[in-house]
Amino acid sequence: MIKTINAVMLCTSLFGLIGVYALKYSVADLASEKVGIERKIEKQEGRLSLLKADWAYLNQPAHVAPIVARHQTALNLQPIMQSQFGDFNLPMRPPAPDTSALDDLLQMLDDGIDPIEQLIEAN
Repeated sequence: MIKTINAVMLCTSLFGLIGVYALKYSVADLASEKVGIERKIEKQEGRLSLLKADWAYLNQPAHVAPIVARHQTALNLQPIMQSQFGDFNLPMRPPAPDTSALDDLLQMLDDGIDPIEQLIEAN
């Protein structure tokens, strides 16, 4: 009986040991794959920044102007007119608020009259 239990425990331990080592190596493979992907992303970000710099240079008006002048007649290019952008109407400014009530209140407070106390006495 004890021999069979020992044999089962030994087999279970061996399978567990094999499983742990397999897991360790699979995690190491995933870590190296992650590092490779991160390096690839860094290279692509470097290329992207270089492309953005090239794009900014090629879109400068000093670079585009000679090309436009050279092909202006072939492309029938016209200057932009304001009517092409449509109407742009701003809403009217709202009227100034009536400050006479606030001025009266501040004058009453300066004169020493408490309007809240008058309201309480009136009721």
